[in-house]
Amino acid sequence: MAPGGNRGWLLRLVIAFGFAQGAVSMARPAVSYRALSLGADERAIGVIAAVYALLPLFAAVPLGRRTDHGRCAPLLPVGVILISGGCALSGTAGSLATMALWSGVMGLGHLCFVIGSQSLVARRSAPHEQDRNFGHFTIGASLGQLVGPIAAGALVGGHDMAASSALALLVAGAVAAVALASLWRVEDRTAVTSAPRAADRVPVGRILRARGVPAGMLVSLSVLSATDILTAYLPVVGEHRGIAPSVVGVLLSLRAGATIACRLVLTPLLRVLGRPVLLTVTCFLAAVLCAGVAVPAPVWALGLMLTALGFCLGVGQPLSMTTVVQAAPAAARSTALALRLTGNRLGQVAAPAAAGLVAGVTGVAAPFVMLGALLLLSAGVSWRTPAKPVPPADLPTTRAPHPTSATPTSEP
Repeated sequence: MAPGGNRGWLLRLVIAFGFAQGAVSMARPAVSYRALSLGADERAIGVIAAVYALLPLFAAVPLGRRTDHGRCAPLLPVGVILISGGCALSGTAGSLATMALWSGVMGLGHLCFVIGSQSLVARRSAPHEQDRNFGHFTIGASLGQLVGPIAAGALVGGHDMAASSALALLVAGAVAAVALASLWRVEDRTAVTSAPRAADRVPVGRILRARGVPAGMLVSLSVLSATDILTAYLPVVGEHRGIAPSVVGVLLSLRAGATIACRLVLTPLLRVLGRPVLLTVTCFLAAVLCAGVAVPAPVWALGLMLTALGFCLGVGQPLSMTTVVQAAPAAARSTALALRLTGNRLGQVAAPAAAGLVAGVTGVAAPFVMLGALLLLSAGVSWRTPAKPVPPADLPTTRAPHPTSATPTSEP
């Protein structure tokens, strides 16, 4: 499976990711509304959002180790099945504890899908294609984030919030299942499946010490935490400010649409500004805009802020993937991406829990100020990260990869 060449596999992967992410983006606000109908307060919403990340937290690195020297594609249908089941069963749950459990299953499925698909993009992309291909790949996520909240807002509402939110979750499960139809031939079936030898495994500590990996992890954590808390807490903000669920869905979709627009113009932006400057500027602007969401404003002003915020947040995820892939040794790229996802999950556990605590004590708008501070820190770290991280001498970047690895060996 040579890097570069025909990109039909990437289009199929983007379509599958769009359906899978659309189901998750539809389910997350629906879970919040269903939890509210079952008597949850802001703190309980934060706990349920954190459990989404808690179950898969310890699975990321083992899955990355397996993917480094095996096939990526088998993780994709497993992830879709878990997402579909988690969404549907959340709709039938009758207690907050059960909802939290199935939310965790949904999160585990999302993790499986993302590890497999990100590793596939890294493996099948030449070094000069990685920014572009990761940007196009994440368009699938943005499409899902665009359509999912609108669909949830259209289905949730009326006098019976419990029934309508349950219906939205069942529909989300069906939407996720559609992704299975686009997963054919995304990876060469002749790719080897043998496990890596212990001697071939780069220690996690050395991967984390590679210059660029911690910065990529922090940027990714910050951007994902912002997206996650916006998805989980904007419905709560809407309830406090008298904004209808359908309008909240439109507001969330405006953010996602702006993210798509950003990723479509990512390549020319990189040519003009370069990766460090682009990450720094967008993280700084996102910090200001996140804090602005905490200020009571008319719906039209909130829509403008969320649109600008979506554009700024669109930069962080694809460029943090490229930063981590280029900084990691060739034999441990999937593991490095898995570590990045582990950081994401830690953020998804800690950020909603902290948001729930802050919201319960100081008000529902306070979590957005907390996000602004985190994004401001990411802006400072991005400014100090080189455009092309130089691998440290103690990492085995020049050794030929294990014969079972299909990862390209050239370092930028």
